[in-house]
Amino acid sequence: MMRPAARGGPKRSLKRRAEARSAVRPCRSRIVGPMDLTWLGHACFRMRGRDGIVLTDPPDPKSGHAIPKTEAHLVTMSHGHPGHSSLRSVGGEPVVLTGPGEYEVQEILVTGIGTYHDEEQGAARGKNTVFAVRIDDLVVCHLGDLGHVLPAADLERMGEIDIALLPISGAETNLSAAMAAEVVHQLEPKVVVPMSYDPDRRKKDAPFDRLLHELGVKDLEPVAKLSVTRSSLPAELQVVALDSRAR
Repeated sequence: MMRPAARGGPKRSLKRRAEARSAVRPCRSRIVGPMDLTWLGHACFRMRGRDGIVLTDPPDPKSGHAIPKTEAHLVTMSHGHPGHSSLRSVGGEPVVLTGPGEYEVQEILVTGIGTYHDEEQGAARGKNTVFAVRIDDLVVCHLGDLGHVLPAADLERMGEIDIALLPISGAETNLSAAMAAEVVHQLEPKVVVPMSYDPDRRKKDAPFDRLLHELGVKDLEPVAKLSVTRSSLPAELQVVALDSRAR
């Protein structure tokens, strides 16, 4: 049975629940090697490392997006839209985070920061939570459906970001290309992975391609997954396009 979503509860009690579960159900993902990042489609990624498996924004299959059945120890949901907040395709008994707070699950540290889905403080499209996930000594920032540039206070709380998962649907949904590029410059990550775009419907004037232009990047050849360690991070910004596993 799924555990109820954690909603900003005390960090210590969340850790106790996670450790208690681990004592009963041994972690099957304790692996040696790099952290593997896979794009399951839309805003859903799987981070698989020695510290556990994290799943971000799993969609409801009826939302128009579907992912394979995927086990996880930790699930983050940036907002309540069906395309970002369903456990129907999630296996195991994960801890579920749905809002701002500081959390520790197994060895994974998470900072959730309250943001908005638009530039009107949520008046147009509601709230959004950005999650900075520290896994295997790497910090991966999932921006959800962020719809604005980040204030200085949020950037300070996030700290240093290694990998940014960046929504690029366009201004009517989340970030325009120019705004997405500005967020990249704010975060100063080593790696940017675009998300929330349809790789099969790309056009020259699409937000994804305009973002590449803004960042001075030429066409990218998608790869199946990103395997990374702290020592293998690039010295300068690298944009990585992943193949979507959506079905």
